[in-house]
Amino acid sequence: MAIPATLDEVTAAWLGAVLGAEVRAVEVLDAHSGTTGRARIRLDSGGALPDTLFVKLRPFDDEQAAFVAMVGLGVSEARFYAAVGDDLPVRSPKVWHADHDETDHSFVMVLEDLEASGCRFATPDDDDVLAIAESLMDELAALHARYWGDDLDWLGTHAPGPGDGPAAQERMAVGAALVQAAVERFADGLPPEFRRLGELYVARHREIGALWNEGERTLVHGDDHIGNLFVDAGRTGFYDWAVASRFPGMRDVAYFLCNSLPDAVRRAEEDRLIARYLAALAGRGVTLDPRTAHDQYRLFAVYSWIAATTTYAMGSKWQPEEVGRRATERATRAIADLDVLGLLHDRLRGA
Repeated sequence: MAIPATLDEVTAAWLGAVLGAEVRAVEVLDAHSGTTGRARIRLDSGGALPDTLFVKLRPFDDEQAAFVAMVGLGVSEARFYAAVGDDLPVRSPKVWHADHDETDHSFVMVLEDLEASGCRFATPDDDDVLAIAESLMDELAALHARYWGDDLDWLGTHAPGPGDGPAAQERMAVGAALVQAAVERFADGLPPEFRRLGELYVARHREIGALWNEGERTLVHGDDHIGNLFVDAGRTGFYDWAVASRFPGMRDVAYFLCNSLPDAVRRAEEDRLIARYLAALAGRGVTLDPRTAHDQYRLFAVYSWIAATTTYAMGSKWQPEEVGRRATERATRAIADLDVLGLLHDRLRGA
């Protein structure tokens, strides 16, 4: 079946063909667009299929669609879901259908409607944010231990790769340009570490990227800020796997703790949460030295900061601007608390 280019092409006939059941009618309940086009749909299938499902496809905005095609986000996620979406050791949306075409960058995913399944979408302001973080450490350990040291060839060519590869260098150059724009626009209203790290990253992003290649690799979600997490009966789950990739697992740990936890919670609990992650890894037969883990945590705090800062620089194209601003503020304070600039000074020989 052809991959739909627009929501109008997600017809009852198309759904019936890819889902293997008669679909008499389909209704779009809600639709919006960011790094992908997204829609919640209602199906009339006489009970053969769920009443509602979630569809992801090409962004509705042509400019955004061109950007997503350039970096391969949609193709990567569809490929990921098709390869292992229903075999993951963590809670993730059930995959009803996933397809992609690398020749024209088209993609489509038909996924479980998490809201209809009774799941709650997490936020930094939740009263149980610490419990969400504790569960997340356990889930990350389960994910990382499962794929520790594996080649992960099924990730495909669009998945973010090592910082010394051509594709990674191109992505990092794009990120550096967005960081530069963010420094120009926002630095005066943020702590001085924001400007210092921004200017350092713009000047030396290739060397910083090389530092992220150190250590044993595994499958990482790669974008586990709290807006990509949900809670199902007390268990933290993951969606939006567009940047799933092969990196040290502490990338996921630092990304969440530095980007999404309220400052007071992170400062009080980060050591305990990291220890919980390491213990859960050990319980699955994977040993990560605490000192190595702490150094990786500080290095990947930079990645967490870049993700928040570039999102903020994009205005509301990826996330509501307020979401990007708050994440950037949290990540910048984490950079200061962890003396990440001092670490980079030592590792980059006097940066």
